[in-house]
Amino acid sequence: TSDSRALAAAMQASGVVVFAAPSGSVADLRQRIDRGEISVGVVIPADFERRRLASDRAVAQILVDGSEPMVDTVARGLAQTPLPARAGRQTRAQAPAFEVLTEYNPERRTAVQVVPALIGVILNMTMVIFTAVAIVRERERGNLELLITTPIRSWELMAGKLAPYVLIGLVQTTLILTVGAAVFDVPFNGSLVDLYLAAALFIAATLTLGLVISTFVQTQMQAFQLSFMTLLPSILLSGFMFPFDGMPRAAQIIAQVLPLTHFVEMIRGILLRGAPLSAMGVPAAKLAVFLAVALALATLRFHKRLD
Repeated sequence: TSDSRALAAAMQASGVVVFAAPSGSVADLRQRIDRGEISVGVVIPADFERRRLASDRAVAQILVDGSEPMVDTVARGLAQTPLPARAGRQTRAQAPAFEVLTEYNPERRTAVQVVPALIGVILNMTMVIFTAVAIVRERERGNLELLITTPIRSWELMAGKLAPYVLIGLVQTTLILTVGAAVFDVPFNGSLVDLYLAAALFIAATLTLGLVISTFVQTQMQAFQLSFMTLLPSILLSGFMFPFDGMPRAAQIIAQVLPLTHFVEMIRGILLRGAPLSAMGVPAAKLAVFLAVALALATLRFHKRLD
């Protein structure tokens, strides 16, 4: 109706939302939230006008993705949008315009939002450091001379450096998941296989980032410093602390280069929303591209020479 369109226009005029294409049903709207396409859904029922005339019912509903930090707070602010006034009639003020329903985290607990993404933060910190010092340590200990004399090729050396650390990263993932479920009561709604496949892809991508760093530095101290320089942007821009869609466009572009950005989206979708790995195809593809490019760069940068 004209009134419902006016209400939607008032929400958009707030400047904090951008409406996506409308959904034909509530089920489709929920599926889009499950897949991570949208963070908030607005349900305007067929009996909107009747609800508007009532004095004790909300006229519409807001569905919120509770797996993302701060989104629920923004949505509840939107719920205060007043109903547009009607000529000749008194605007109803007894009941709120919207009913807010927080999906996946109805208790609005911070731990549910933070712990899954914390897996990525810890893996990002440890995995990058592990491989950032790998080649440098070989050079400082004199083992690089032995590697140079072997017939092993550069890409084989890089792959060999990655393999054991992938297993270590999966062990770390298991420990954090166990602590999160036992101590913070974090729900597990998705497939365990999908989760470990996503974690393995992310671990491999972050390890290759460390390998690239190791080809640019000369000492282990330099490797540590460069590794920590990549950590802070990952925490601030990945969506771990702040909603990704609320960042400036320039920050979003930079965040697309960081593996943690895509893993945070994947693990929240799989772990909290119960989305299958197939629904996480876009972030998974971006991680795979990062892995391929970084591994190729590390291989090209590494030469079997002492200089």
